[in-house]
Amino acid sequence: MNIKVRTLTIKDYNDLKSSMEEAYNVNIGGVWSRNNIKDLIKLFPEGQLCVEANGHVVACALSIIINSKKTDNTSSYNDIISYGTFANHDPDGEVLYGIEVFVHPDYRSLRLGRRLYDARKELCEQLNLKSIIAGGRIPNYHEYAPEITPRQYIDKVKQKEIFDPTLTFQLSNDFHVKKILKHYLPDDSESLEYATLLEWNNIYYQPKTTSISPTNQTIRLGLVQWQMRSFKSVDEFFDQVEFFVDVVSGYNADFAVFPEFFNTPLMAPYNSLPEQEAMRRLAEHTAPIRERLLEFAISYNVNIVAGSMPTVDDDGKMYNTSYLCHRTGKVDAYNKVHITPNERKYYGMYGGDSVKVFDTDCGKVGIVICYDVEFPEIPRLLADQGMHILFVPFLTDTQNGYTRVRACAQARAIENECYVAISGSVGNLPNVNNMDIQYAQSAVFTPSDFAFPTNGVKSEATPNTEMVLITDVDLYALKELHEYGTVKTMKDRRHDLYQLNLLK
Repeated sequence: MNIKVRTLTIKDYNDLKSSMEEAYNVNIGGVWSRNNIKDLIKLFPEGQLCVEANGHVVACALSIIINSKKTDNTSSYNDIISYGTFANHDPDGEVLYGIEVFVHPDYRSLRLGRRLYDARKELCEQLNLKSIIAGGRIPNYHEYAPEITPRQYIDKVKQKEIFDPTLTFQLSNDFHVKKILKHYLPDDSESLEYATLLEWNNIYYQPKTTSISPTNQTIRLGLVQWQMRSFKSVDEFFDQVEFFVDVVSGYNADFAVFPEFFNTPLMAPYNSLPEQEAMRRLAEHTAPIRERLLEFAISYNVNIVAGSMPTVDDDGKMYNTSYLCHRTGKVDAYNKVHITPNERKYYGMYGGDSVKVFDTDCGKVGIVICYDVEFPEIPRLLADQGMHILFVPFLTDTQNGYTRVRACAQARAIENECYVAISGSVGNLPNVNNMDIQYAQSAVFTPSDFAFPTNGVKSEATPNTEMVLITDVDLYALKELHEYGTVKTMKDRRHDLYQLNLLK
């Protein structure tokens, strides 16, 4: 048998009519006329698909494009197809509306319907349409109507307690029920004129509007595993920072990521002061460093996650703050929420009270600082806001501390279906109190599924060695994971049983 999926032509009409008569109860709406098919092919040729078996059309899928802002997709079938005139077809619309699928009964064992659905999905992606919408009959409902409602029937089909030849097939092809439609198809006595409004979402859809949402789907990260060293001057410190920005930019990276408190070598002149006072003096350097990093971000065309630095607000409270310096000239800030006992005891620091994602030219990203990653609630809240990449600048003095950060970062990647990039410092600062030694192995972690490394580690630096780690991450892989992963942690949470809410 020779089987192929192709677009329909008017020459196929006789085969189409014969197959449709065999597939359907023709009392429900009748058979498509030659003029109907001719009009559809003229309006939207690529949307009319068929399966040819041994030279004859034995299955067919017809569709139009609608503008969801102009056309109510909950309307009846006849309203959607404009009673056969197809006036709702809009080439500039964003939704592919499936108006017909049928397979000749003699060929149903070959699963030709699945081929047509797959072809529709490919067309939806090629045309950059947001979704596929269709009204689906529930032909077995009349057998259960005396005992259960349409909603209960649909739930039982979902749970595979009831088989429905239409709905079961559509659910198995990744469609989900959006709504129950009443009086959808006149004279459909089997469904009692009920239908389901079904939707399949195109995860590759890009809105046709100007936005700073993702323009690239492969994002290159440059993690700076920073060597703590003494600097003779602030200018020498800036030279070292610029060197790394230049290196990362030279690899066309989208982000350069520095570690937590990477500027602490500048505390050396204040080593004779109490630790809290020395940290406040270091905070005086934060604004100039931020401004210089913003200049680097613009001039080297790379977004810079500026590790973290101490800041003091108008009330005299000191925070551990990370800045995201966009290459567009914008600056975002995040204050570390969870302050370690060490930071509280020696520096008198306060925790921040804001949790939000940042919109960049590479999509939505989040930042948490070191100890924050050990609390799963914050990354989960960021994931709920659409985060794809979580940056974690950290500073750990021992391998024990590093293991906590690493293990928790890997867990955050898996449970939030995102990438997590951790960047730390190595070396030692003998002339800075409470910053004697550092241990780090910077890395990029991924979810654990077939599209990713089996150990969930995309890449990692050499431990305790100054270097730059360059890594590409694929946002398309995340989208596919969200929809088709072996497990779907973001979708399978029991919202009916527990919820996580941000209070501020």
